[in-house]
Amino acid sequence: MTTPHRAADGGRDTGTPGEVTPTVGLGVLHLFCRATGSLDAGAAMVALEKAVGEGNQVVTAVLLGHKADLALMALGPELWSLRRLQTAVAVAGLEPVGSFVSLTEVSEYGSGLPEEMKQTRLYPRLPPEGKPAFCFYPMSKRRAADHNWYALDYDDRKRLMLGHGAVGRTFHGRVLQLITGSTGLDDWEWGVTLFGASPSDLKDCVYQMRFDEASAHYAEFGPFYAGMVADPADALERVAAAR
Repeated sequence: MTTPHRAADGGRDTGTPGEVTPTVGLGVLHLFCRATGSLDAGAAMVALEKAVGEGNQVVTAVLLGHKADLALMALGPELWSLRRLQTAVAVAGLEPVGSFVSLTEVSEYGSGLPEEMKQTRLYPRLPPEGKPAFCFYPMSKRRAADHNWYALDYDDRKRLMLGHGAVGRTFHGRVLQLITGSTGLDDWEWGVTLFGASPSDLKDCVYQMRFDEASAHYAEFGPFYAGMVADPADALERVAAAR
């Protein structure tokens, strides 16, 4: 039985929850799914198409390794819509075995960026053309006794992040990186999604950036998911064939 929600005027509405939206930017849902024996690829495709029809972007990547078969990265302005997608793909036989919830953002160190760059970070268009290699990992800033990011003052943190960004810009054109904020929303503080022309580009980028002081002293990383971006119909066909 559904309990009706209380309307703003004190009355009773139909039981449909109101919209939940970020004040700026987009909600981002990463789902890492395993194809079950009951996978209905047609129903899953309908769920993805419906999500896009509701104003979301959906990126599908076929994954390598044992952690999951398929990554779904959905970005949209309204969180209930993302939840409907999560429910629908599970019903269709794509069992989420991992997930990450975050928001697009412009970091506190990016206030001086040109407005166009800010908008690109808040409202990206994905996936990028010509970059089929995919990688995702979560990360947080360290709070160890000898290296506590949150004990640094703002100027030191900004200096470190500007240096970190300079290393990343050496991969411009080879790697597109989207960092989304998850503090208060998930177990880690940020999610990092990378798209590259080659898996070697992703490997080189992550390797080089770990030598940067901001990463070497202050970064902690979660599990990595890697694979290949494919259009939804192709991705579903490939994971359905492997079940």
